[in-house]
Amino acid sequence: MRWTILLPMLFALSTPLALVTSASAVNPDEILADPVLEARARDISAELRCLVCQNQSIDDSDAPLARDLRLLVRERLLEGDADSEVFEFIVARYGEFVLLKPYFGPHTIALWATAPVVLFLAIIAVVINLRRRRAEPQKAKPVPTGMTAKERDILASLQGDSSQSGKG
Repeated sequence: MRWTILLPMLFALSTPLALVTSASAVNPDEILADPVLEARARDISAELRCLVCQNQSIDDSDAPLARDLRLLVRERLLEGDADSEVFEFIVARYGEFVLLKPYFGPHTIALWATAPVVLFLAIIAVVINLRRRRAEPQKAKPVPTGMTAKERDILASLQGDSSQSGKG
């Protein structure tokens, strides 16, 4: 079958893409001396949206505002803030839009519920469609009209159906 050839080819082509990691835009002068604080800063930066790029984290963005946010995160960590306090500070200053993973709450329920609801409705639609197809009676083959007996014989032989050949 074609899938036995196609699936390994797709896997072979997609594997290098999975191994590629995103390039970090953190400049050497931003890196903290303490590796533990730097790791925390990278984790926090990976969850904050670049307000210029909007689909990149500030850790991946080269925008000047992203750099300012990275420096702000590191500054807050040097002052002794916990990760949650850094997030609260950034959200208080820039709004919840800055989070790549928004909080779950009453104001974001539509955002979180849309995907499962659409998936559920799609499954229901597929099930209904399958049941309708099974319930429909099998339609009889149309009988050719306006053909000669010889044409019906030729058509029947092409279709492999000897019952319509007109001989019996």
